[in-house]
Amino acid sequence: MGRQTAKSGINPVGSSRQLQLDPLSLPVRFDAYDIHADGGVRQIELHRERVVMRRALHGMRMSVNMRVCDFLGVALRSAADAWMLVLVHRDPCLTIPLGASSDPDGITSAWQAWSEIFALPQLLENAVCEPAPRRRRHNAIAARRPKFLMRRRGGAPLNAAPVHQGEREIIAPD
Repeated sequence: MGRQTAKSGINPVGSSRQLQLDPLSLPVRFDAYDIHADGGVRQIELHRERVVMRRALHGMRMSVNMRVCDFLGVALRSAADAWMLVLVHRDPCLTIPLGASSDPDGITSAWQAWSEIFALPQLLENAVCEPAPRRRRHNAIAARRPKFLMRRRGGAPLNAAPVHQGEREIIAPD
């Protein structure tokens, strides 16, 4: 299994080269821009089944190993005068750039190829930007009886002796 040479996702000053990864030659290792990481760079290893992201945050080095099936899909986003392909995760900090191009036909074919390689859906930009609905949580304790009532038994009405027709109930005074 051969590796691609490292490609930089951060273009040097004055460079017109854009990030363009080949989906047919995985695994690939490259650097991408990360605003939160030390030095503004994170290192990404991209395999068919998993993604490894390494970065340093406030001096602490970390490595995040994720399965490809944990990602939502491959999205096509529009930039200033180009198109950008990204591997979208629920957490926006874990979204990974796959390529950028100003050629609409080339980026569309790359979009389809990445989607097929990872077996993930092709997403539209507007579908990705909507936040997920907030989860409702169930409180298991709310349905319980209070602690001081747990010692007491739930009472049942007293079954008084039935009174037959024609008889009078006698209540004796104390």
